[in-house]
Amino acid sequence: MDVQMAVFHCSDGFLKQLIVTKLSQCQYALPLLVPDPFTKQIEFPLWTFRQINKSWKMRNSKSSQIQPIYKAQTPVVFFFRFGSVSSSKSQLMNSLINEKHNTFFHRNCPGSSRTRDLMDGVVEIAWFCPSGKNMDKFTDCVAFCNLHGDAGDHEKQLQILTEMASVNVVLLPQLDRNDRHAEKIQILSKNRKPLICLLAQDEFAVTKMMERKYKIGLKHRNQSDVSEELIRAINDCLSGSISTFRLEDVSKHSDIRVDEEDDDNCRRGRAAAQQMMSLLKKKDLTEIKESFLPHQGKLWYQWSQKNKELHQPQTHAIEMEISRKQTEMKKIREQQHEYDISEFMNLFIKEISSGVDRKKIFFLKWLAIFLDEHTSSDLSDLHHKYNKKWSSVIKLKGNCDASEQLKVEQIELERISGELQAATFGLEHIMREIGQIYESCSSMKKNKTNLQVHFSSFPSLAAEMMISGFPLELMDGDAAHVPLVWISAVLDELINILGDQRVFVLSVLGLQSSGKSTMLNAMFGLQFAVSAGRCTRGAFMQLVKVSDEMKTQLNFDYILVVDTEGLRALELAGRSTRHHDNELATFVAGLANLTLINIFGENTADMQEILQIVVQAFMRMKKVRLNPRCVFVHQNVSDVTAEEKNMEGKRRLQKTLDEMTKLAAEEEDCDAECFSDVIKFDVQNDVKYFAQLWEGNPPMAPPNPNYCENIQELKKTIMSHLKKSHGTVLKDIKNRIKDLFEALLNEQFVFSFRNSLEIAAYKKLETEYSNAMMKTETKIQNYIENEAIHEVEETDLQRELKETSGQIDALRTHHENTLYEKIKELALRLKDKAKDEDALKKKFDSLWKQCLNKIIKDTHVIRDIDIMGDVRKILIDNHHAHFPVDHRNDNSGKIQSYNFSKMGYNIRYIHDLIDHIKTRVTEHQKGPVKYEFKNEFFIDLVLSICEKANKIITDQHRLFREANDPVIYVEKKREEYYHIFRKHCHGATSAVIFGDIICQKLKEPIEQSVYKKTARDLTDEMRTNCESLNGNRSNLEKHILKTLAEEEDFEKYMNYIDNPKDHFKSFIRDEVSRYITEKFTVSVLPKMKENIKLLQQKIIKAAHESTEHVQVNRGDVDLWLKRFTQQLSDELIFSVKDLSGCPFCGAICTNTIENHDGDHSVPFHRIVGLNGRAGGVYAKWGISPDLSELPYWNSGKTPQENI
Repeated sequence: MDVQMAVFHCSDGFLKQLIVTKLSQCQYALPLLVPDPFTKQIEFPLWTFRQINKSWKMRNSKSSQIQPIYKAQTPVVFFFRFGSVSSSKSQLMNSLINEKHNTFFHRNCPGSSRTRDLMDGVVEIAWFCPSGKNMDKFTDCVAFCNLHGDAGDHEKQLQILTEMASVNVVLLPQLDRNDRHAEKIQILSKNRKPLICLLAQDEFAVTKMMERKYKIGLKHRNQSDVSEELIRAINDCLSGSISTFRLEDVSKHSDIRVDEEDDDNCRRGRAAAQQMMSLLKKKDLTEIKESFLPHQGKLWYQWSQKNKELHQPQTHAIEMEISRKQTEMKKIREQQHEYDISEFMNLFIKEISSGVDRKKIFFLKWLAIFLDEHTSSDLSDLHHKYNKKWSSVIKLKGNCDASEQLKVEQIELERISGELQAATFGLEHIMREIGQIYESCSSMKKNKTNLQVHFSSFPSLAAEMMISGFPLELMDGDAAHVPLVWISAVLDELINILGDQRVFVLSVLGLQSSGKSTMLNAMFGLQFAVSAGRCTRGAFMQLVKVSDEMKTQLNFDYILVVDTEGLRALELAGRSTRHHDNELATFVAGLANLTLINIFGENTADMQEILQIVVQAFMRMKKVRLNPRCVFVHQNVSDVTAEEKNMEGKRRLQKTLDEMTKLAAEEEDCDAECFSDVIKFDVQNDVKYFAQLWEGNPPMAPPNPNYCENIQELKKTIMSHLKKSHGTVLKDIKNRIKDLFEALLNEQFVFSFRNSLEIAAYKKLETEYSNAMMKTETKIQNYIENEAIHEVEETDLQRELKETSGQIDALRTHHENTLYEKIKELALRLKDKAKDEDALKKKFDSLWKQCLNKIIKDTHVIRDIDIMGDVRKILIDNHHAHFPVDHRNDNSGKIQSYNFSKMGYNIRYIHDLIDHIKTRVTEHQKGPVKYEFKNEFFIDLVLSICEKANKIITDQHRLFREANDPVIYVEKKREEYYHIFRKHCHGATSAVIFGDIICQKLKEPIEQSVYKKTARDLTDEMRTNCESLNGNRSNLEKHILKTLAEEEDFEKYMNYIDNPKDHFKSFIRDEVSRYITEKFTVSVLPKMKENIKLLQQKIIKAAHESTEHVQVNRGDVDLWLKRFTQQLSDELIFSVKDLSGCPFCGAICTNTIENHDGDHSVPFHRIVGLNGRAGGVYAKWGISPDLSELPYWNSGKTPQENI
């Protein structure tokens, strides 16, 4: 103990606090009053107690108490001795607190000596904390103080403690009036405070001398009996009205020096922290974040969600949506920037920006202490409310008849959860606010108006805090987001201060309350928050400096330890939490060089599911170079031989990990065969079993020594991995964080699932659902189209379609009639202004605009289409895969088969086209495939094909829109109606206007009729006069080959070989175009004039006959139009030629007759070899082999000359 006290005396305030905090965690007694070894002045190290919290539960109480020990009001039992006695006072005290643990060091402990150089006069303190059970020795928390040495030699300590104690216990050789301490004993016995005398030379049992005054003999007595008697006596003394004390009250004694008051930096740091806390006390706990830390609230959460949506586009117009979201994100940053800096934050910034480093560290520690003190009571109550409400919800979930009550309880549970989140307020939230102030200022590129320092100094302040040992929040647990701009800036400053040091990143993953933070704290002496329940939120990183001695063995300068929140928290269960947990696990595992997978007990089921998601996410994030390694740590394994017995368990673990890796690899087209292909893992050396942390039941259980040994073994394993690793420089870690988190943002699919089996099942279900939907939609679409054409069937669907069509026609007629009447009325009102063309035009335009707006309001306007947006959406939503090979011509034919110009565009056609590509490629893959194509290739293939089809579909949809869009339809008639309007203004009769309309309507039919008639005439003429088109198909192909040989154009050769159908069409088109150009004046123009003249005569004749017909039948205008139209119904039927190709080489069938009887045939094969398919419809083709000695393709040349 003298050695411990020597270290204590040589330590500064921070190290003393760390030593005392660790001693408290180990359930050892703590120094309360410490004499200075040189001046003998007594020091009270109050600062060392500031980070210690104690928890206990009183009997018959439903909730436990957690209090900072310096604030706890407890009774004190003070043990001291006079003279020299054979019995050990410290050992007796241990039997009262925990008989299995040496809370107080005593003479019989290993390493003890008879002399006490530095421990003499030291007063130690320890607390008994009840668990609320009947076996508790004391019903309330009780402090035990122990004065080392003879109390007669330490009067100052004796005076202070006897005054403060609730019960005094003195150990004496015997009660003797002649003893030099008899006077002091007499004073104590006359005092009203309870007194218990332990007499080393007496053998009697407990004896009550007077009210709350006892004596107990120790000689030749069993220690267990003595302990029981002493416990009864102390409980009797404590049962009445007794005085209690707080640690802070000790500092009121003028005879002692308090460490906090003796250190100027500590005093100033406390004053600054108290000034900040005075602002918080004016607000309700659940409102302080919103009031004092506005930058990290709703706006930061909204910005985070928008950023996720930006990386995961869902809508049709992706580019427009991205631009819109970027604008929204910028507005959020502007709103953040407009917030004033609160007085609370200004004080904080002022303190960490000025002063000496030691004062800043005191300030930060004081602030953390005060914040914990301020929030702990309310948080404890909220946790109790939450747990109570959670229990109610669990009960109601099992009751099917209480669904309404369950909803009410769940809403209340969410409300309490929100209050819990709002009431949690610590140093990490203040630093999060600093980060958001920095990000908003960086986005706006300007400082805030009421900010006392420039925002660019913030990263250096955070970097200095990290170097001083404070953790920095890496991932915001509330928003589930990494503030990349802030983190990157802090790491840049770390590089500026330390240099680009090599760092080994160690992270830990585990379920909630599995002991992750405790393990890291024990291993590296860190101070991550630990307690039962969800403590850590998000992920925090802390720098641990490698000693100069260890640097010679290792390849780096620092270890960056990343601690994370517990996964699979019951109070946050749901798909959103699963998504967050999977993201967090993937992020920290991908970031780390080594990840500790912490498992409570031997059941790995939950962590295996998370690891499956991590593995599959790693496979999907191919752009991020990941090389992770993991070690499994099984906590709380009671059987010390578990490692030897669990070889079968290890084998099963390895098998399960390998199987889920293979499953994930199949889904993602990766080559991984086993778990270690993705995450390095050695099942023999990388699985550790830990004993339970506590040796007994908390809160009085000390740490298990075996746990400490396990920590050292794990540390050795980590060190072995450290020696093999070269670490990573800080700059690369910064880039790694950025790349990894952006990859997480881009990946939205895999994190929503529980494991790889669920992903596979979902994809299979999605494929089946998509196929079923496509079949159903196609059948319905075809049925609708057929019903619209064949109106002979009397069905409900046909009747509905006819009614709808009639309604549309009626609506169109109504609008046209309304428009006509309004134009006519306007014309009549403007007859006197008939010569003022500008006035007429202005009035007409105004009326036209009104009517057009009415039409737009009453009808559905056909929108523009975005083909590529639809394609991207389908690819994003459906995640198709395994579909390579380019079948451009097949797809082109498929696209042309859709009647866009008549039916309009529908996204179903894109689904159908993608399904067609999938089918063709699947057929191809059933054959001997030489290449394995990945998902990315299929996406590129679909995009390429659809991009080529984009113009065709858009043009045809434009034709459909022009024919069917009511706005375009009416706009086309604008000039026609204006013409009618002008006629009316000039006083023309309805008959004249009707005749004018008929003439206008005849223009386009006359034009088309002339073209068709001329084309027919030219076709007959060209069959006679054009050599290439005069004859059958064999003659046509002969001229094609001849032209190819003459032109010697390699591109045309390739087109003829690869796409014979297209080449035939192109050749015929060129021949026709050339003939028309050459013969236009001689033949084409005269025919057109002749046809116009004939048509003119036919029209005049039809008009006269229609008039006569109306007069005979006493008809009206409708009868005249019907008769006139019937006489001019001249249509030209144009059909596509039947051009079937050879299945082997693609040669065109030479049988000229369309739909000919018998089989298709070709005269010879192409020399390009087999490039098609055979069997089925091709089995009966008559194909002649090329047996000529000098075929065209050889033409007497050597092979070299042909080349």
